[in-house]
Amino acid sequence: MPDGPDKKDFYRKIMALLDWLTLTLTPGCGPATARRLLDHLGETGAATATPATMAGVPGLREEVRRHLGDPAIRQRAAEELERCQRAGVNLVAWDDPRYPALLKEIANPPLVLYVKGDATLLAAPALAVVGARAATSYGQKIAGEISAGLARHGFTVVSGLALGIDGMAHRHALRAGGKTIAILGCGVDLPYPAQHRDLYQEIAGQGALVSDYPLGTPPEGFRFPARNRIISGLCRGVVVIEAAKHSGSLITAELAMEQGREVFAVPGRVDSAKSEGCHRLIREGATLIHTVADILVELDYSAPVAIKAPRPAAATQELSAEEQSIVACLEAYPKDIDTIITTTRLSAQRVATLLLGLELKGVVASHPGQQYLRLGATS
Repeated sequence: MPDGPDKKDFYRKIMALLDWLTLTLTPGCGPATARRLLDHLGETGAATATPATMAGVPGLREEVRRHLGDPAIRQRAAEELERCQRAGVNLVAWDDPRYPALLKEIANPPLVLYVKGDATLLAAPALAVVGARAATSYGQKIAGEISAGLARHGFTVVSGLALGIDGMAHRHALRAGGKTIAILGCGVDLPYPAQHRDLYQEIAGQGALVSDYPLGTPPEGFRFPARNRIISGLCRGVVVIEAAKHSGSLITAELAMEQGREVFAVPGRVDSAKSEGCHRLIREGATLIHTVADILVELDYSAPVAIKAPRPAAATQELSAEEQSIVACLEAYPKDIDTIITTTRLSAQRVATLLLGLELKGVVASHPGQQYLRLGATS
Protein backbone atom coordinates (compact mmCIF):
# COMPACT_ATOMS: atom_id res chain seq x y z
CA MET A 1 0.00 0.00 0.00
CA PRO A 2 1.56 3.38 -0.99
CA ASP A 3 2.00 6.21 1.52
CA GLY A 4 1.55 10.01 1.45
CA PRO A 5 0.46 11.64 -1.83
CA ASP A 6 0.82 8.31 -3.60
CA LYS A 7 -1.74 6.80 -1.24
CA LYS A 8 -4.26 9.52 -2.11
CA ASP A 9 -3.64 8.98 -5.81
CA PHE A 10 -4.05 5.23 -5.34
CA TYR A 11 -7.44 5.64 -3.66
CA ARG A 12 -8.54 8.14 -6.28
CA LYS A 13 -7.80 5.63 -9.02
CA ILE A 14 -9.60 2.86 -7.14
CA MET A 15 -12.71 5.01 -6.72
CA ALA A 16 -12.60 5.94 -10.40
CA LEU A 17 -12.37 2.25 -11.34
CA LEU A 18 -15.35 1.52 -9.11
CA ASP A 19 -17.29 4.20 -10.98
CA TRP A 20 -16.46 2.67 -14.36
CA LEU A 21 -17.22 -0.88 -13.18
CA THR A 22 -20.51 0.23 -11.62
CA LEU A 23 -21.53 1.71 -14.94
CA THR A 24 -20.61 -1.38 -16.96
CA LEU A 25 -22.28 -3.77 -14.48
CA THR A 26 -25.57 -1.88 -14.40
CA PRO A 27 -28.27 -4.04 -16.08
CA GLY A 28 -29.24 -2.70 -19.48
CA CYS A 29 -26.31 -0.29 -19.60
CA GLY A 30 -24.39 -1.37 -22.68
CA PRO A 31 -21.65 0.67 -24.39
CA ALA A 32 -24.11 2.85 -26.33
CA THR A 33 -26.18 3.69 -23.23
CA ALA A 34 -23.04 4.30 -21.18
CA ARG A 35 -21.79 6.69 -23.85
CA ARG A 36 -25.09 8.59 -23.72
CA LEU A 37 -24.77 8.93 -19.94
CA LEU A 38 -21.16 10.09 -20.20
CA ASP A 39 -22.04 12.67 -22.84
CA HIS A 40 -24.74 14.20 -20.63
CA LEU A 41 -23.41 13.69 -17.10
CA GLY A 42 -19.64 13.48 -17.50
CA GLU A 43 -17.28 10.78 -16.27
CA THR A 44 -17.86 11.34 -12.56
CA GLY A 45 -21.61 11.87 -12.72
CA ALA A 46 -22.59 8.90 -14.90
CA ALA A 47 -21.89 6.11 -12.40
CA THR A 48 -23.45 7.98 -9.48
CA ALA A 49 -26.48 9.33 -11.31
CA THR A 50 -29.70 9.99 -9.43
CA PRO A 51 -33.29 10.09 -10.74
CA ALA A 52 -32.98 13.88 -10.86
CA THR A 53 -29.78 13.93 -12.92
CA MET A 54 -31.00 11.15 -15.22
CA ALA A 55 -34.11 13.11 -16.06
CA GLY A 56 -32.21 15.12 -18.66
CA VAL A 57 -30.71 12.10 -20.42
CA PRO A 58 -32.82 11.13 -23.46
CA GLY A 59 -33.55 7.57 -24.54
CA LEU A 60 -32.68 5.79 -21.29
CA ARG A 61 -34.44 2.47 -20.78
CA GLU A 62 -36.49 2.07 -17.61
CA GLU A 63 -34.21 -0.81 -16.58
CA VAL A 64 -31.22 1.53 -16.51
CA ARG A 65 -33.09 4.27 -14.64
CA ARG A 66 -34.19 1.70 -12.06
CA HIS A 67 -30.76 0.17 -11.42
CA LEU A 68 -28.32 3.02 -11.88
CA GLY A 69 -27.20 4.22 -8.47
CA ASP A 70 -28.31 0.97 -6.78
CA PRO A 71 -25.89 0.29 -3.85
CA ALA A 72 -26.01 -3.41 -4.66
CA ILE A 73 -24.48 -2.74 -8.09
CA ARG A 74 -21.76 -0.66 -6.43
CA GLN A 75 -21.05 -3.57 -4.07
CA ARG A 76 -20.85 -5.97 -6.99
CA ALA A 77 -18.35 -3.63 -8.66
CA ALA A 78 -16.21 -3.63 -5.52
CA GLU A 79 -16.27 -7.44 -5.44
CA GLU A 80 -15.32 -7.59 -9.14
CA LEU A 81 -12.39 -5.27 -8.53
CA GLU A 82 -11.20 -7.46 -5.67
CA ARG A 83 -11.48 -10.62 -7.81
CA CYS A 84 -9.42 -8.96 -10.54
CA GLN A 85 -6.71 -8.00 -8.06
CA ARG A 86 -6.55 -11.58 -6.74
CA ALA A 87 -6.40 -13.01 -10.27
CA GLY A 88 -3.69 -10.60 -11.45
CA VAL A 89 -6.04 -9.03 -14.01
CA ASN A 90 -5.54 -5.37 -14.94
CA LEU A 91 -8.56 -3.15 -15.41
CA VAL A 92 -7.95 -0.50 -18.06
CA ALA A 93 -10.76 2.05 -17.97
CA TRP A 94 -11.64 4.79 -20.46
CA ASP A 95 -9.62 7.44 -18.61
CA ASP A 96 -6.55 5.22 -18.14
CA PRO A 97 -3.47 6.39 -20.16
CA ARG A 98 -3.06 2.76 -21.27
CA TYR A 99 -6.47 2.71 -22.95
CA PRO A 100 -5.74 2.41 -26.70
CA ALA A 101 -6.42 5.61 -28.63
CA LEU A 102 -7.49 3.69 -31.76
CA LEU A 103 -10.17 1.84 -29.84
CA LYS A 104 -11.69 5.12 -28.66
CA GLU A 105 -12.42 5.97 -32.31
CA ILE A 106 -14.86 3.10 -32.92
CA ALA A 107 -18.60 3.04 -32.36
CA ASN A 108 -19.51 1.81 -28.88
CA PRO A 109 -16.02 1.16 -27.48
CA PRO A 110 -15.93 -0.71 -24.16
CA LEU A 111 -15.55 1.50 -21.10
CA VAL A 112 -13.41 -1.05 -19.28
CA LEU A 113 -10.97 -3.64 -20.63
CA TYR A 114 -9.96 -6.67 -18.58
CA VAL A 115 -6.32 -7.49 -19.34
CA LYS A 116 -4.42 -10.59 -18.24
CA GLY A 117 -0.79 -10.06 -19.18
CA ASP A 118 1.03 -6.99 -20.47
CA ALA A 119 -1.46 -4.09 -20.61
CA THR A 120 1.10 -1.79 -22.27
CA LEU A 121 0.68 -3.81 -25.49
CA LEU A 122 -2.72 -2.16 -25.97
CA ALA A 123 -0.96 0.94 -27.28
CA ALA A 124 1.53 -0.89 -29.52
CA PRO A 125 1.22 -0.85 -33.34
CA ALA A 126 -0.97 -3.84 -34.13
CA LEU A 127 -2.46 -5.81 -37.00
CA ALA A 128 -5.14 -8.48 -36.73
CA VAL A 129 -4.84 -11.88 -38.41
CA VAL A 130 -8.11 -13.84 -38.54
CA GLY A 131 -9.63 -16.69 -40.51
CA ALA A 132 -11.29 -20.07 -40.59
CA ARG A 133 -11.45 -22.37 -37.60
CA ALA A 134 -11.32 -25.47 -39.80
CA ALA A 135 -8.37 -24.10 -41.75
CA THR A 136 -6.62 -26.04 -44.50
CA SER A 137 -2.90 -26.76 -44.37
CA TYR A 138 -2.45 -23.96 -46.90
CA GLY A 139 -4.27 -21.46 -44.68
CA GLN A 140 -2.32 -22.51 -41.60
CA LYS A 141 0.97 -22.18 -43.46
CA ILE A 142 0.19 -18.68 -44.76
CA ALA A 143 -1.13 -17.57 -41.36
CA GLY A 144 2.11 -18.71 -39.73
CA GLU A 145 4.32 -16.96 -42.26
CA ILE A 146 2.41 -13.67 -42.20
CA SER A 147 2.10 -13.56 -38.41
CA ALA A 148 5.79 -14.31 -37.88
CA GLY A 149 6.72 -11.67 -40.45
CA LEU A 150 4.52 -9.03 -38.82
CA ALA A 151 6.02 -9.86 -35.43
CA ARG A 152 9.56 -9.52 -36.76
CA HIS A 153 8.66 -6.05 -38.05
CA GLY A 154 7.49 -4.93 -34.63
CA PHE A 155 3.73 -5.34 -35.02
CA THR A 156 1.68 -6.91 -32.24
CA VAL A 157 -0.44 -9.66 -33.79
CA VAL A 158 -4.07 -9.55 -32.63
CA SER A 159 -6.55 -12.41 -33.02
CA GLY A 160 -9.35 -14.24 -31.22
CA LEU A 161 -7.68 -17.41 -29.82
CA ALA A 162 -10.06 -19.59 -31.87
CA LEU A 163 -8.98 -22.86 -33.42
CA GLY A 164 -7.42 -22.74 -36.88
CA ILE A 165 -6.05 -19.46 -38.24
CA ASP A 166 -6.33 -17.54 -34.94
CA GLY A 167 -4.27 -20.08 -33.05
CA MET A 168 -1.62 -20.19 -35.78
CA ALA A 169 -1.40 -16.38 -35.73
CA HIS A 170 -0.77 -16.27 -31.97
CA ARG A 171 1.71 -19.16 -31.97
CA HIS A 172 3.88 -17.95 -34.82
CA ALA A 173 4.00 -14.37 -33.53
CA LEU A 174 5.38 -15.71 -30.25
CA ARG A 175 7.78 -18.13 -31.97
CA ALA A 176 9.17 -15.23 -33.99
CA GLY A 177 10.00 -13.46 -30.72
CA GLY A 178 7.11 -11.00 -31.07
CA LYS A 179 4.02 -10.11 -29.08
CA THR A 180 0.39 -11.08 -29.46
CA ILE A 181 -2.99 -10.09 -28.03
CA ALA A 182 -5.94 -12.49 -27.83
CA ILE A 183 -9.40 -10.91 -27.62
CA LEU A 184 -11.79 -13.26 -25.84
CA GLY A 185 -15.54 -13.68 -26.07
CA CYS A 186 -15.67 -14.65 -22.40
CA GLY A 187 -13.99 -13.65 -19.14
CA VAL A 188 -10.18 -13.46 -19.32
CA ASP A 189 -10.00 -15.99 -16.48
CA LEU A 190 -11.50 -18.74 -18.68
CA PRO A 191 -9.16 -20.56 -21.11
CA TYR A 192 -11.32 -21.06 -24.20
CA PRO A 193 -11.31 -23.14 -26.29
CA ALA A 194 -10.00 -25.93 -24.05
CA GLN A 195 -7.65 -27.12 -26.81
CA HIS A 196 -5.78 -23.81 -26.48
CA ARG A 197 -5.22 -23.97 -22.73
CA ASP A 198 -1.42 -24.12 -23.14
CA LEU A 199 -1.48 -21.31 -25.72
CA TYR A 200 -3.67 -19.26 -23.35
CA GLN A 201 -1.01 -19.60 -20.65
CA GLU A 202 1.76 -18.72 -23.09
CA ILE A 203 -0.03 -15.56 -24.20
CA ALA A 204 -0.68 -14.56 -20.60
CA GLY A 205 3.06 -14.76 -19.97
CA GLN A 206 4.36 -13.17 -23.18
CA GLY A 207 1.44 -11.13 -24.51
CA ALA A 208 -2.01 -10.15 -23.34
CA LEU A 209 -5.48 -11.68 -23.03
CA VAL A 210 -8.20 -9.04 -23.31
CA SER A 211 -11.97 -8.96 -22.81
CA ASP A 212 -14.66 -6.44 -22.01
CA TYR A 213 -16.66 -9.08 -20.12
CA PRO A 214 -16.54 -9.54 -16.31
CA LEU A 215 -14.58 -12.46 -14.86
CA GLY A 216 -16.38 -15.77 -15.12
CA THR A 217 -18.50 -14.74 -18.13
CA PRO A 218 -19.09 -17.94 -20.13
CA PRO A 219 -18.20 -18.21 -23.85
CA GLU A 220 -21.70 -17.93 -25.31
CA GLY A 221 -22.09 -17.65 -29.08
CA PHE A 222 -23.56 -14.15 -29.22
CA ARG A 223 -20.53 -12.68 -27.44
CA PHE A 224 -18.04 -13.46 -30.23
CA PRO A 225 -19.42 -11.16 -32.95
CA ALA A 226 -19.50 -8.37 -30.34
CA ARG A 227 -15.86 -8.91 -29.38
CA ASN A 228 -14.82 -8.69 -33.05
CA ARG A 229 -15.21 -4.90 -32.92
CA ILE A 230 -12.33 -4.87 -30.41
CA ILE A 231 -10.12 -7.07 -32.61
CA SER A 232 -10.44 -4.64 -35.52
CA GLY A 233 -10.63 -1.54 -33.34
CA LEU A 234 -7.23 -2.13 -31.75
CA CYS A 235 -5.48 -2.46 -35.09
CA ARG A 236 -4.34 -0.48 -38.11
CA GLY A 237 -5.64 -3.25 -40.32
CA VAL A 238 -7.07 -6.76 -40.51
CA VAL A 239 -5.63 -9.66 -42.50
CA VAL A 240 -8.16 -12.34 -43.48
CA ILE A 241 -6.82 -15.80 -44.37
CA GLU A 242 -9.48 -18.34 -45.42
CA ALA A 243 -13.08 -17.40 -44.68
CA ALA A 244 -16.24 -19.15 -45.77
CA LYS A 245 -19.23 -17.26 -47.16
CA HIS A 246 -20.76 -16.65 -43.72
CA SER A 247 -17.57 -16.66 -41.65
CA GLY A 248 -17.21 -14.70 -38.43
CA SER A 249 -13.97 -13.37 -39.90
CA LEU A 250 -16.05 -11.45 -42.43
CA ILE A 251 -17.79 -9.70 -39.54
CA THR A 252 -14.39 -8.56 -38.30
CA ALA A 253 -13.45 -7.39 -41.80
CA GLU A 254 -16.72 -5.48 -42.25
CA LEU A 255 -16.27 -3.83 -38.86
CA ALA A 256 -12.73 -2.86 -39.87
CA MET A 257 -14.05 -1.21 -43.03
CA GLU A 258 -16.64 0.70 -41.01
CA GLN A 259 -13.91 1.80 -38.60
CA GLY A 260 -11.72 3.07 -41.45
CA ARG A 261 -9.10 0.35 -41.03
CA GLU A 262 -7.20 -1.38 -43.82
CA VAL A 263 -8.50 -4.80 -44.85
CA PHE A 264 -6.16 -7.32 -46.47
CA ALA A 265 -7.26 -10.65 -47.93
CA VAL A 266 -5.19 -13.65 -48.98
CA PRO A 267 -6.55 -15.37 -52.11
CA GLY A 268 -7.12 -19.11 -52.09
CA ARG A 269 -8.24 -21.89 -54.36
CA VAL A 270 -11.21 -21.00 -56.55
CA ASP A 271 -12.78 -24.41 -55.86
CA SER A 272 -12.52 -24.12 -52.07
CA ALA A 273 -15.51 -22.97 -50.00
CA LYS A 274 -13.04 -21.62 -47.46
CA SER A 275 -11.82 -19.08 -50.02
CA GLU A 276 -15.22 -17.62 -50.88
CA GLY A 277 -15.13 -15.01 -48.13
CA CYS A 278 -11.65 -13.75 -49.02
CA HIS A 279 -12.49 -13.54 -52.71
CA ARG A 280 -15.64 -11.59 -51.90
CA LEU A 281 -13.64 -9.14 -49.78
CA ILE A 282 -11.21 -8.63 -52.66
CA ARG A 283 -14.09 -7.92 -55.05
CA GLU A 284 -15.44 -5.40 -52.55
CA GLY A 285 -12.17 -3.50 -52.28
CA ALA A 286 -9.95 -5.34 -49.81
CA THR A 287 -6.27 -5.35 -50.73
CA LEU A 288 -5.09 -8.64 -52.19
CA ILE A 289 -1.84 -9.75 -50.53
CA HIS A 290 0.55 -12.66 -50.81
CA THR A 291 3.28 -11.75 -48.32
CA VAL A 292 4.07 -9.45 -45.41
CA ALA A 293 5.90 -7.18 -47.84
CA ASP A 294 2.57 -6.43 -49.57
CA ILE A 295 1.11 -5.29 -46.23
CA LEU A 296 4.09 -3.10 -45.42
CA VAL A 297 3.85 -1.37 -48.79
CA GLU A 298 0.14 -0.62 -48.31
CA LEU A 299 0.80 0.77 -44.83
CA ASP A 300 3.74 2.83 -46.14
CA TYR A 301 5.88 1.15 -43.50
CA SER A 302 9.37 2.59 -43.78
CA ALA A 303 11.36 0.00 -41.81
CA PRO A 304 13.54 -2.24 -43.98
CA VAL A 305 11.94 -5.48 -45.05
CA ALA A 306 13.87 -8.31 -43.45
CA ILE A 307 11.64 -11.25 -44.22
CA LYS A 308 13.43 -14.33 -45.46
CA ALA A 309 11.85 -17.32 -47.11
CA PRO A 310 11.56 -20.35 -44.83
CA ARG A 311 14.68 -22.45 -45.01
CA PRO A 312 13.96 -26.12 -45.70
CA ALA A 313 15.32 -28.58 -43.20
CA ALA A 314 17.29 -30.38 -45.90
CA ALA A 315 18.96 -28.67 -48.87
CA THR A 316 17.91 -29.88 -52.30
CA GLN A 317 21.43 -31.05 -53.11
CA GLU A 318 21.27 -33.46 -50.15
CA LEU A 319 18.35 -35.32 -51.72
CA SER A 320 18.58 -38.23 -54.10
CA ALA A 321 17.32 -37.96 -57.67
CA GLU A 322 14.17 -39.89 -56.76
CA GLU A 323 13.54 -37.66 -53.74
CA GLN A 324 14.03 -34.56 -55.88
CA SER A 325 11.50 -35.86 -58.43
CA ILE A 326 8.90 -36.16 -55.65
CA VAL A 327 9.70 -32.73 -54.19
CA ALA A 328 9.46 -31.18 -57.67
CA CYS A 329 5.86 -32.31 -58.11
CA LEU A 330 4.66 -31.09 -54.70
CA GLU A 331 3.21 -27.64 -53.96
CA ALA A 332 1.80 -25.60 -51.08
CA TYR A 333 -1.53 -27.40 -51.59
CA PRO A 334 -1.66 -31.10 -50.63
CA LYS A 335 -1.52 -33.70 -53.41
CA ASP A 336 -2.76 -37.24 -53.03
CA ILE A 337 -0.29 -40.10 -53.27
CA ASP A 338 -1.83 -41.45 -56.50
CA THR A 339 -1.05 -38.17 -58.28
CA ILE A 340 2.53 -38.30 -56.98
CA ILE A 341 2.93 -41.90 -58.23
CA THR A 342 1.57 -40.97 -61.66
CA THR A 343 3.77 -37.87 -61.96
CA THR A 344 7.03 -39.48 -60.81
CA ARG A 345 6.40 -42.87 -62.50
CA LEU A 346 7.79 -44.58 -59.43
CA SER A 347 6.18 -47.64 -57.84
CA ALA A 348 3.63 -47.12 -55.08
CA GLN A 349 5.87 -48.85 -52.52
CA ARG A 350 8.89 -46.75 -53.53
CA VAL A 351 6.91 -43.49 -53.35
CA ALA A 352 5.59 -44.37 -49.89
CA THR A 353 9.12 -45.11 -48.66
CA LEU A 354 10.56 -41.91 -50.12
CA LEU A 355 7.72 -39.78 -48.73
CA LEU A 356 8.33 -41.16 -45.25
CA GLY A 357 12.03 -40.28 -45.54
CA LEU A 358 11.27 -36.76 -46.80
CA GLU A 359 8.81 -36.24 -43.96
CA LEU A 360 11.46 -37.24 -41.43
CA LYS A 361 13.88 -34.78 -43.06
CA GLY A 362 11.33 -31.99 -42.70
CA VAL A 363 10.95 -31.44 -46.44
CA VAL A 364 7.32 -32.56 -46.82
CA ALA A 365 4.30 -32.79 -44.53
CA SER A 366 1.59 -35.44 -44.59
CA HIS A 367 -2.13 -34.82 -44.21
CA PRO A 368 -5.19 -37.06 -43.81
CA GLY A 369 -6.15 -39.12 -46.84
CA GLN A 370 -2.54 -39.85 -47.88
CA GLN A 371 -1.97 -36.30 -49.08
CA TYR A 372 1.34 -34.45 -49.01
CA LEU A 373 2.65 -30.93 -49.49
CA ARG A 374 6.12 -29.43 -49.77
CA LEU A 375 7.16 -27.32 -46.79
CA GLY A 376 8.37 -23.84 -47.70
CA ALA A 377 6.58 -23.96 -51.07
CA THR A 378 4.67 -20.94 -52.33
CA SER A 379 1.40 -21.23 -54.16
